Amino acid sequence: MDTKELLKKVRQIEIKTKKQSNDILTGSYHSAFKGKGLTFSEVRPYTYGDDIRRIDWKVTARLSEPHVKIMEEERELTILLLVDHSTSMSYGTKNAEKSDYVAEIAALITLSALKNNDKVGLITFTDKVEKVLKPAKGRFHALKIIRELVFNNNISPSSSINEAIQYVNKVFKKRTIIFLISDFMIDDYNEKHFRKLCAYHDVTAIRVQDPIEIYFPPLGYIKVTDIETNTSYWINLNKKNVQSYIEYRNKKNEHVKKMFQKFSAGFIDLTTNDNYLKSLIKYFSER
Repeated sequence: MDTKELLKKVRQIEIKTKKQSNDILTGSYHSAFKGKGLTFSEVRPYTYGDDIRRIDWKVTARLSEPHVKIMEEERELTILLLVDHSTSMSYGTKNAEKSDYVAEIAALITLSALKNNDKVGLITFTDKVEKVLKPAKGRFHALKIIRELVFNNNISPSSSINEAIQYVNKVFKKRTIIFLISDFMIDDYNEKHFRKLCAYHDVTAIRVQDPIEIYFPPLGYIKVTDIETNTSYWINLNKKNVQSYIEYRNKKNEHVKKMFQKFSAGFIDLTTNDNYLKSLIKYFSER
């Protein structure tokens, strides 16, 4: 992808997700996550039922009338997008490649957060941490994030969520809202790292799969290529083998979901056929 095509795609994603971010902000994103604490808002006259512990004695003495401090939740949050950029994410059969679908989801979260005056950062990973954009604000920063999501030049044939999580656990010491986005088609899960991540941060996992990775029809013998190893071979997709595969995928998918739920993390399950906007609004509203 040349520079002109890249900028065009970044702009298209920005335009598409900009309007959607307004829908997210209307009542769901803002109330989904708690702020870091309370900050002073104003002083007003005491009324019956107010907590006497909130009386501002200096103002009360100066005006000879009881006044109380009004505190509001400190809203500024730090959002971190932890995005899988391994080869399997470039796979797609119908509507879009998983990486394109993920880019739109991440862009939507980014623009929603920035409109809510939150800082947003990005970490992309394969079998190692590839790119780090520190949390910041502003449209220019949002475009940098979208560009990195679209221009994936760090494709590795494998991915390691453990490497990415260990990096976050080491670097991010303050409470952060983390969106971990991947197809989770790997087996290197270390529950110790996940437990620590979820204990210190507010974690939401977003699993994105292609529909054919969950189910495909019995087609007989077909030639397939593993995009992570570039190895081709013939497989027999008869009814028995297809059913065995579906049971295996369902069991593996359920294991991943239960692992996040075990540590009180949020979980959103999507395929590239799904309307991610509706799913995000539903998730934020339920929080």
